[in-house]
Amino acid sequence: MEQHPIVNQEQWIAARKELLAKEKEFTRLRDKLNAERRALPWVRVERAYAFDGPEGQRSLSELFEDKSQLVVYHLMFEPQNEAACRGCSFWADAFDGMRRHLAQRDVRLVAISRAPLAKLEKFKQRMGWSFPWYSAEDERFNVAYGVTFPDLASRAQYNFGSTRAAQGEQPGLSVFARDASGAVFHTYSCYARGIDALNPTYQYLDLVPKGRDEAGFDFPMAWLRHHDAY
Repeated sequence: MEQHPIVNQEQWIAARKELLAKEKEFTRLRDKLNAERRALPWVRVERAYAFDGPEGQRSLSELFEDKSQLVVYHLMFEPQNEAACRGCSFWADAFDGMRRHLAQRDVRLVAISRAPLAKLEKFKQRMGWSFPWYSAEDERFNVAYGVTFPDLASRAQYNFGSTRAAQGEQPGLSVFARDASGAVFHTYSCYARGIDALNPTYQYLDLVPKGRDEAGFDFPMAWLRHHDAY
C-alpha cells in the first residue's frame, strides 16, 4: 500500500470538503447525463427473436412479462464453453439482489447468452443464481445488439465503433421498452467501460485506499475468478 500524508482531524476535514465539492459537481453532471440518456430517441424492434428458457421458447416481448421496461445483460457464454465468462459472472453475482427492487419500478432484468439452455442451467446451479437467463443460440440477436462479431472486420464496430473487440464476443447491456399496444423499442445500449458503474463490487473498491489494485496484472481483472474458485 502506498504511503499517504498523515494529518490531524481538522486538516483531514478540510481536504475531505475540497473533494466533496468535486463529488457534488460530478453528481450534478451525472444527473444531467442520466436525463439525456432517458431522452434518447427509440428504435422499434421489427425483427422477431426467439429465446429458450426453462418455461419454453419466448419472444423478446414475452421476456418483459408484466413489466414495460426490460434490461438485458448480454452475458458472455459461448456455445462451445462449459462456463460463462469470469468478468460477466462478476457482474451477474449482483443480479439476484437487485431484481425485486427493480420490479417495483416496472423493470425486469434478464441475462441472455449464446450457449445452449442446458449449459446455462448447469452453470446457474453451480453459481447459486436465480435470475432469469435465456439462451439465444441463433446469433442474430447478439449481432444486432453489438456483442457478437461474426468476422474479424466486424470487431471494429464494438461500442459503436469506439472500441475494437479483442475477440468475437463481448459484454454489454441493452434496454428495451414496450408500449400499451405491445410494440417493443430499443432505447439504450452500453458496452466496455460503459457497464463499469453497474458493478457494485468495483464501486466499493473505488472507495478503499488500494482501489481496484489491478496495476500489477497483465490486464484488468486478471485476478478475477468465478466466486466459487477463490
